[in-house]
Amino acid sequence: MLFSSVPFLYYFLPAVILCYFLAPRQLKNTVLLAFSLGFYAWGEPKYVLLMVVTIAAFYICGLAIGKAKSCQWKKCWLWVSAVVGVGFLAVFKYADFFIDSFNKATGLSLPLLRLALPVGISFYTFQSLSYTVDVYRGNVPVQKNPISFGAYVTLFPQLIAGPIVRYADVARELDNRAHNWENFCAGARRFLIGLGKKVLIADQFALFIKLFRQTQATSVLFYWLYAAAFMLNIYFDFSGYSDMAIGLGRIFGFHFNENFNYPYISKSITEFWRRWHMSLGGWFRDYVYIPLGGNRVSRGKWVRNILTVWLLTGLWHGAAWNFVLWGLFFAVLLLLEKWVPALQKLPGFLRHGYVLILICFSFVLFNAESLTQAGSDFAGMLGLARLPLVTGETLYYLRSYGVLFAAGIVGATPLVKRIALRLDKTRIGAILEPVALMAVLLLCTAYLVDGSFSPFLYFRF
Repeated sequence: MLFSSVPFLYYFLPAVILCYFLAPRQLKNTVLLAFSLGFYAWGEPKYVLLMVVTIAAFYICGLAIGKAKSCQWKKCWLWVSAVVGVGFLAVFKYADFFIDSFNKATGLSLPLLRLALPVGISFYTFQSLSYTVDVYRGNVPVQKNPISFGAYVTLFPQLIAGPIVRYADVARELDNRAHNWENFCAGARRFLIGLGKKVLIADQFALFIKLFRQTQATSVLFYWLYAAAFMLNIYFDFSGYSDMAIGLGRIFGFHFNENFNYPYISKSITEFWRRWHMSLGGWFRDYVYIPLGGNRVSRGKWVRNILTVWLLTGLWHGAAWNFVLWGLFFAVLLLLEKWVPALQKLPGFLRHGYVLILICFSFVLFNAESLTQAGSDFAGMLGLARLPLVTGETLYYLRSYGVLFAAGIVGATPLVKRIALRLDKTRIGAILEPVALMAVLLLCTAYLVDGSFSPFLYFRF
């Protein structure tokens, strides 16, 4: 079920809010668990059992780690949880990729499993792993209530596309959280902002991208417009989902961490990854990079750590070679920034410029359906495909979507937020905000009823 859909907005969400706030405090997690499983079953009914098995396995492993008397047994149960979580990922997400790659390398024809990918498996697996690792480290107490633990794993606001919520971030709120009008209003406001980003901006860029793929009258400028459109599409799509997830969490008394912080204003690749998908970057830092030794090792091992983390980051996003190369591309860029200090001495506008260009190329690779298509897109952007610089059709689409590009560029900076914060302090702002949010809801509803929407990009991960 999509957040940006009429069934969710006008049936599921009102039902869960009504049942949740009418339920006594001791049953609120039960209500969340029941509705979250129903939310997941809407689109993935056959994989609800897989999720229930995941919950049971990690719950039992957490109890076993907490009761184990020796460090050896604690580590043993930690490994059991890791094998279960990574094992499910390996079978459902990566098995066919590795089998196909093996077949191509050896000339064999081993049969593919052809299993459908459970939506959100990467997210809820990482969340479950964070629980057993933190229990093993002694950072959080064992959750003895299976309902509360199940509610954490299945919590529908962030179940299928993040942000990755660690158990440590919500452990206290699982058992004791505040419910008040202020949280409800702040959550609803954040949700509607995310809904607007998704439906009114991201989905419109998705239409532009579809037109680009369908047209035959391409040009160098059209390829660059496509690359810019996808940069803005994926940002507003994913950050919009994160806004909606954070807002929904706030309505139910949870405070999820931020996932985006205007990444396109970055002046280095390092800064970009401190601002983009922050929950994923933090997860790999704390559960992979630092345990491997981080940067407190020899240069050779440090390079190994960087390459390992970014290889896994690429694979996390998808079981395809373009994602592997995408991750390694960022590993190389991060190493270059550390090894070439002169890059950080360039004027700010040059640093910002090279970051945007590199990010632009990286997302073209990210969005390619194959390495062949990625190569074709790069050739088109670099003028190596014997295409005209511009065509009449390109100029037509530029004029048609110019306002959208302008809105996307401005919206990807802190400018709109700064203006909104200043207006909030005025009497006019107090009047305009609810009117603007209601207008966003009505406009989004009109688009959704018309069928002008697309699935969230990160559902595939």
